[in-house]
Amino acid sequence: MNKIRNFCIIAHIDHGKSTLADRMLEMTKTIEGRDMKEQLLDTMDLERERGITIKLQPVTMKYSYVSHQASTNSCKKNSEYVLNLIDTPGHVDFGYEVSRSLKAVEGAVLLVDSTQGVQAQTLANLYQAIEQDLEIIPVVNKIDLPNSEVEKTKTEIINLLGCKENEILLASGKTGEGVDGILRAVIERVPTPRQEKNKPLKALIFDSKYDHYKGVLAFVRIFEGQTKREDDIYLIAGAKKAHSIEVGKFSPGLTATSELKAGDIGYIATGLKNVDECRVGDTITLKNNFDNDKVEPLSGYKKVEPMMYASFYPTEGEDYNQMRDSLEKLKLNDASLVFEGESSPALGRGFRIGFLGVLHLEIIKERLFREFNFEPVITTPSVVYKIKKTTGEVFKIYSSAEMPEPTQIEEIREPRVKLDIIMPSKFLGEVMELVQSTTRSEYLGTEYLDEERLTLSFNAPLADIIVNFHDNLKSATSGFASFSYELVDYQPADLVRLDIYVAEDKVDSFSQIVHRKNSLKTGNRIVKKLKDVIPRQNFLIKIQAAVGGKILARENIRPFRKDVTAGMYGGDITRKRKLLEKQKKGKSRAKQSGKVDIPQQAFLEVLKK
Repeated sequence: MNKIRNFCIIAHIDHGKSTLADRMLEMTKTIEGRDMKEQLLDTMDLERERGITIKLQPVTMKYSYVSHQASTNSCKKNSEYVLNLIDTPGHVDFGYEVSRSLKAVEGAVLLVDSTQGVQAQTLANLYQAIEQDLEIIPVVNKIDLPNSEVEKTKTEIINLLGCKENEILLASGKTGEGVDGILRAVIERVPTPRQEKNKPLKALIFDSKYDHYKGVLAFVRIFEGQTKREDDIYLIAGAKKAHSIEVGKFSPGLTATSELKAGDIGYIATGLKNVDECRVGDTITLKNNFDNDKVEPLSGYKKVEPMMYASFYPTEGEDYNQMRDSLEKLKLNDASLVFEGESSPALGRGFRIGFLGVLHLEIIKERLFREFNFEPVITTPSVVYKIKKTTGEVFKIYSSAEMPEPTQIEEIREPRVKLDIIMPSKFLGEVMELVQSTTRSEYLGTEYLDEERLTLSFNAPLADIIVNFHDNLKSATSGFASFSYELVDYQPADLVRLDIYVAEDKVDSFSQIVHRKNSLKTGNRIVKKLKDVIPRQNFLIKIQAAVGGKILARENIRPFRKDVTAGMYGGDITRKRKLLEKQKKGKSRAKQSGKVDIPQQAFLEVLKK
């Protein structure tokens, strides 16, 4: 009988996934007590400090199962089982990685914090698990806390899953209470993986990591066949050949084994030098099998595309090359990080970087500071738009500078997301007002989780969600609301490029893509801000906001007025007029020939995050 169980833990951020995993490692004696530390599977200091999982981490545990009664799925009474756990990220930015992790297992422990109840990302990950047809084991966590509301949380889970109350387990990841029951439930409820040992190799890559000695490590689930060291392998979607240097399992460090067979979760050291060549969701097979057309790739693969872009500029221009090297090093373990060089008239040379979301941006910014001592200037994040020209050509643009002239555009499409907000019902009015006043969202519906909490759903433009919405929502609900979003598609929108002119010269760095109905408000805000930060000159400076040549907003910076007649002590009035006329002509020449030097502070005020 197969004694392998593959499962993962899914939950909202800070609901105790990594702490529960720590107790499982202790209980199964996978880690010796002297080597134990909090959030062991979180390998970055940043993860431990923030209490979030950024990089998913698998581990193989061995558990001695002792049956207390006749088992429902014929588990042996006194047997040692192999439990393969994947500790997944909880944040929406890493949704695709989570989906591939769920594809690699047969069961999921749904963890809900008893002090917070069901949260937005709980739902998002749960729906993915249900789509993958996983066995769901609901667990109420943190029952040791004095403000724990176990019965209320149970009711929410029952309403959500339609399960029976006796199927919900109670646990405390901190004290270890109930953890043994979770391990037993995994063995009893999670189906055994199918063992298709005699078929050609099919291995799903659910993550990858760069190792300086072994090249790229592919974290894999073997669905069919088997593989061993020195095999010639082939990555189907990436069309890459490789030679397996080593195969092994996670305990939780890398432990080499003789082979990996169907049902196993482990790693393959590919020897590849770039994680881009070993993409999440790709299928690994043996080269001979692929050459003989014996293997179809596993379903669900897609290339991860950045959801948003922002520009990073070093504070000192001479740090450009060092910053590029730092980004290259970060990319070694983050295939979703995309960047290219760009320049700005005021900020100098920098990089336009693609991110999966706002959290991904924050992580890269923090790692640049911690690991390489860079604190970059960051521009306002923007999203990717699809343009259809009058000629029929369709392409993507990543900044306003790439936007064609209005006469050449037939249609502009913007990314729209399904936005789910979970909150106490008493904040319904505040949240509806916030969404209506700060976003161009379409209301989809309301669903009550219980008498006190509900879910609001909207179809919202991604551009309105990625900047400031999180902070505004927390402020409006005193921190009690949470939200998640999922890309729906690209939809047509009446978008325009807002251009800013300073002294009648267009400044491309200030240009933005905005909705037409917001263009007047945005234009007024920018010109007023520039009026305050651009220094006065000896001539009048006009600051204008325009769309397609039509001026929407204007502010003037008044010139200095020097009293050129102050030194006169008498004489005819014509002498005074002559001096004033000379001053007037000088100002006119300065206005025609002189350009306004825009200080860096002005760019930061308009562009900063």
